[in-house]
Amino acid sequence: MNANANIPSSTSHYPSAPTAQKSESHTLSVLVDNEPGVLARVIGLFSGRGYNIESLTVSETEHAKHQSLITVVTTGTPMVIEQIKNQLDRLVPVHRVVDMTLSGRSIERELAMVKVAGKGDNRVEALRLADAFRARVIDATTESFIFEITGKSEKIEQFIALMLPLGLVEVSRTGIAAIARGPDTM
Repeated sequence: MNANANIPSSTSHYPSAPTAQKSESHTLSVLVDNEPGVLARVIGLFSGRGYNIESLTVSETEHAKHQSLITVVTTGTPMVIEQIKNQLDRLVPVHRVVDMTLSGRSIERELAMVKVAGKGDNRVEALRLADAFRARVIDATTESFIFEITGKSEKIEQFIALMLPLGLVEVSRTGIAAIARGPDTM
C-alpha cells in the first residue's frame, strides 16, 4: 500500500489547470461601425462578464466610412485579456481589435484639465510646477487657475499629486488615446 495515498496532491493532473498569473493593464483599440448602440454592446460585454474598464475614449475616425475607434484600458491576467479580445472580435459591428500594449509600437496620451485655487506662495508654486510639467494655463482668475496637461497617465498623476497641497479643486480627464507608430493604419 502506498503511504502517500491519503495525502492530497499539490499539483494538478490536468495540463491546462490555471496557474497564478499576474494582472496586467492593456490598451485595446477597437474599430467599430459608428451607429447607435455599438458602444453599449461593447461596454455590455465588459460589464456582463465582470471585466473592469480603467479608461474609455470613443471618437469617430472616418466620417465617410462611418467608423469610430473605441480605446479601452482594462486589467486582467494574460488569459483574461485574450478572452476579452476574442469576445470583442466576435461582436458584429467590430471590424478589428488591436492590443496596443502587445504591439509595442504605440503612443498613448491623456489630456487633463486641473483646477487649482490659491493665493500668494501657493499660486506662484502652482504656476512654477505647471511650467515644469509643460501644462498650459487655459483659464485664470484672481483666485484660481485651470491648467491643461497632456502626456502619459503617470505624468498626469504626478502633476495632480503635486497640486493637491497647493489647492487642487477639481480634475477632468479624457482617458487614454492611443495610436500605432509608423505608416500603417490600425
